[in-house]
Amino acid sequence: MHAWMILSAGLLVVLSLPYWLPTMIQALRARIFTRINGDEGIAIPGKLVDAAHFKCVYSHPAANGRSRGAALSDLFWYWLSPGPEMHQEHIENGARYQEVERTTRRILGISRKAAEELTTRCFDRVVSNHDLQPSKLVRLRDLIMPAWAEFYYELVFGVPCPPVARDLIVDNANDVVTALKCCGLRHMAKRERLTNFLIRKVNAGELAHELPEGLSITERALYLQGAFFNTAVVQMSEAMVHLFMAIAQHREVQANLASQLEDDHYLDHVIAETLRVYPLFGISHRIASADIRVTKGVTISKNSVLCFNHADFHRASFQDPDRFDPDRWEKLSLHQENYIPFGVTANRPCPASGLAPVTMRAAARVVLSHFALFSSASHIRSIPNRGPCLLVSRRSSDRDGYWQGTLLVLMHLRDRWEDVWRSVVQLILGTYMVWDARRQKLCQNYFAAQQPDDTGPLARAQQVPNRASSIRST
Repeated sequence: MHAWMILSAGLLVVLSLPYWLPTMIQALRARIFTRINGDEGIAIPGKLVDAAHFKCVYSHPAANGRSRGAALSDLFWYWLSPGPEMHQEHIENGARYQEVERTTRRILGISRKAAEELTTRCFDRVVSNHDLQPSKLVRLRDLIMPAWAEFYYELVFGVPCPPVARDLIVDNANDVVTALKCCGLRHMAKRERLTNFLIRKVNAGELAHELPEGLSITERALYLQGAFFNTAVVQMSEAMVHLFMAIAQHREVQANLASQLEDDHYLDHVIAETLRVYPLFGISHRIASADIRVTKGVTISKNSVLCFNHADFHRASFQDPDRFDPDRWEKLSLHQENYIPFGVTANRPCPASGLAPVTMRAAARVVLSHFALFSSASHIRSIPNRGPCLLVSRRSSDRDGYWQGTLLVLMHLRDRWEDVWRSVVQLILGTYMVWDARRQKLCQNYFAAQQPDDTGPLARAQQVPNRASSIRST
């Protein structure tokens, strides 16, 4: 009897693992990351700067430091290698940043019609070439990423993307986003294969656009890799996974879309609500180049690291903020609410803020015209499961059968158990990468090697005061 009770208790513990172990490991992971990386940064919104002052601080002219002076930058540079110093989001303010930023906007500045046509072609090719039966379980990120690889290749080079280039781009983007989510270590060989490919293309003059003259051949290749074949491909893939997962898990929304698929008005509301609940940016960090007066009683000191939490800001001021409700935007204004999916205009906004919604609409129409979507997997902002989803052809006569319910139950169970091993993997690999980034000090070493006259407007001490000393009363 005693042995049976022990066996039963053990079985209950094992069966309950998916419901408590991932949460416990995530909390442990956060503590370990803080211990290794330091408790650096002022959380905004937080105890010292609330949501009401979020945009004010984010838009302040002194919130303009990007990488230099923050230990946190070493981690981001590590994840975004090779060439993080040429990544547009990490170049310090100055002439080089302005030239790169103008180039990016020029490349992205295609007409709405051209953007829609290019998106439709790329997604039509990927959907038609994918081995999809009348119904199939897929990982949405794996399905979608090749389409964005083709889109941005054609945008940059002006010709259709050959399979070899698409594979190089997907391998690179997958490796970056997998490392960012701590689900796998970096594979620099995959990334450097794309770098070498781009160097050959730039050397041969096979570009549809002029690149900044002040950059070397290698720097131009790294700029293209960081801006378009890392950030653009990854972020657009993530955005579409969130959109399709939200649609798959809200059948009334999917039914409304299916009945009015050409209506921009409702689709725009669905996209806006997706980006509100699941913002693509988690934390944007900036370094204060001067004191920032927040209120009469609080001033943020120069050199402080500001950590802007987009998800927390998006939750503030909304009724029932966790509820996915596209209809809320019938009465709300995107410009008046706590809603900054593309950042703030005054501080390095996403250069694709105009292009992204247009291409998301076009991509959604292609996929939704072919398939009904269903998912019972977890859907969180970081979406480490890559978006498990059941695609059912709209030409299929059986979209609500018993088999579909069975598949969704199995998907839910599989996803729960994957969370167990994935959380352990994230703990181990994430801890190693945070340690390795601090060991390599890519950002600190880069700026330490610069000449005094190359430090730009952010010439200041390399070390940043800790959080406790970053605020002073006025």
